[in-house]
Amino acid sequence: MSKDLKIKCLVWDLDNTLWSGTLLEDAEVYMAPETLKLIKTLDSRGILQSIASKNDHDFAWSKLEELGISEYFIYPQINWEPKSTSIKTIAQSINIGIDTIAFVDDQVYEREEVSYSLPDVLTIEEKQLAEIEDMPVMIPRFITSDSKKRRLMYQSDILRNKIEEEFSGAQDEFLTTLNMKLSITEAVEEDLKRAEELTQRTNQLNTTAYTYDYDELVFFTQSPDHLLFVAALDDKYGTYGKIGLVLVEKSAEVWSIKLLLMSCRVMSRGVGTVLISFIRKLAKENGVRLQAEFVSNDRNRMMYVTYKFNQFTEIKRQEAWSLLENDLTNIPDYPSYMLINSASHSPTV
Repeated sequence: MSKDLKIKCLVWDLDNTLWSGTLLEDAEVYMAPETLKLIKTLDSRGILQSIASKNDHDFAWSKLEELGISEYFIYPQINWEPKSTSIKTIAQSINIGIDTIAFVDDQVYEREEVSYSLPDVLTIEEKQLAEIEDMPVMIPRFITSDSKKRRLMYQSDILRNKIEEEFSGAQDEFLTTLNMKLSITEAVEEDLKRAEELTQRTNQLNTTAYTYDYDELVFFTQSPDHLLFVAALDDKYGTYGKIGLVLVEKSAEVWSIKLLLMSCRVMSRGVGTVLISFIRKLAKENGVRLQAEFVSNDRNRMMYVTYKFNQFTEIKRQEAWSLLENDLTNIPDYPSYMLINSASHSPTV
């Protein structure tokens, strides 16, 4: 694990780890008050939690409900599969990198099996439970209003996804049922902690993978040569939070999109096209050319496809870096299934 990475999800073993005792052997199992405190602390920091346990699913889940903690775990894997398989399933379900997962287990064999199969996972002994809260990788730089609600937002996503799987019509028809509202506003100070978090956490749906810290983002909001927009999405099931960021560098003749990113949770909602259309409209209103930088990596090809889908043409390439340009014609209307609120003024150069 890179020293710069933070843990996004802690995966718990159950027997003799989350609780004392073996569920299928002991008459009763017990959870220490310190363990409950740790679970709640990590949750308040926006660190997701899940389970990889070799156990009877229904029996174990009923025990978690009895203990009053089942709500804290998303995509739990309680089965007889190897722990590495369960952890891969959790990572894929949440859509995060394996290198942002930590796994705590009392069994040496289980930790070594995970380390061998998934060397980027941080493995932690049960004896280290008291140390987890203070591990640097478990301490976000900022705790934002979005991070405090992260688990709840993922649980809303699980509900949405379940309903979408059961929906028999076309995708646009399903999206219409969500009553989505997307706001696009120029970032203000209260947005910047979340904006930094987005640049640090978002890898897949990030056009350049450039990362910016809080002070740099403050500079962009004050610079006459830059525009920084933040996007937030809500629907009838709740809020997705602040899920998008666009940084534009301005000159008298050309605007350049230096960064466009979105949370993976809105991948299928059409947000990328809306954000690009918004910037295209602004550039056209201001009579400037619109370009965009793109830096390819092993995760973000979807964003290159998004640019190409929205009529960007590559005009220069140097290894992984590309410069694209848009002719600002045939800008599509915003989708009918989404209410767009662009409360910011129309900037001028």
